[in-house]
Amino acid sequence: MEILHSKIFGENLSSTPLLVFHGLFGMLDNWGSFGKDLGEFLPVHLIDLRNHGRSFHSESMSHDDLADDIANYMNHYGIQKAHILGHSLGGKAVMQFAIRYPNMVEKLIVVDISPKAYPPHHQGVIKALESVDFNTVNSRNEVEAVLTQYIPEKSTIQFLAKNLYWDDNKKLNWRFNLKTLSEKYAEFVSNAIKFGVFEGETLFIAGEKSNYILPQDEYAIKQQFPKAKIVTVKNAGHWVQAENPVDFANVIKLFLELS
Repeated sequence: MEILHSKIFGENLSSTPLLVFHGLFGMLDNWGSFGKDLGEFLPVHLIDLRNHGRSFHSESMSHDDLADDIANYMNHYGIQKAHILGHSLGGKAVMQFAIRYPNMVEKLIVVDISPKAYPPHHQGVIKALESVDFNTVNSRNEVEAVLTQYIPEKSTIQFLAKNLYWDDNKKLNWRFNLKTLSEKYAEFVSNAIKFGVFEGETLFIAGEKSNYILPQDEYAIKQQFPKAKIVTVKNAGHWVQAENPVDFANVIKLFLELS
């Protein structure tokens, strides 16, 4: 059984650990400063989802797969119970995990995503990524130039370019498994998480400038997560942790009673 790749901060601390899962096309490195900050208070595991970062590649990518990966990871490290945080696609994974394995969750934190199905909205990004021909590009700049033809936001291009690496054949490549992510996209984005109820303490964090969690989503959230609190972080869009890291971390410290 393959175990997700991770980086651990504060592993000598004895308090309940916090497991952190990134979003689509992300990786644990995106969460480095957050991990360092929170790692002063409790063990923090920054984790690459399957088909992302340095974790294993698989042709399967359902919410249940992602939930089972978290359970396998915790069992591997002998963690009985943890605080679980997920952003965007990682948020879908942790919601499904909490419903499937409620006894393994101390507190749940879901960042800028709700349990509902979302219409496909990454087609432009996927088309851009698929347009990169690694037989002809020889530098990160050349890859970014290709992406620029499809993606107007420089921040998105930089975010995606963090996934570039030199493979064993001395060629640039993506760390994520683009083939599976594009083929199974509808399975993990355009699907709601399965119905079920998690009775534990739950925090939903929305970015003020993001439209991923709408006021009308609150009813559906409370149906599956009856103890959910929804907090909006000012001056932040979908990448809340990157756009307002201080307020984001403070909201979490308060919820986990760390400060």
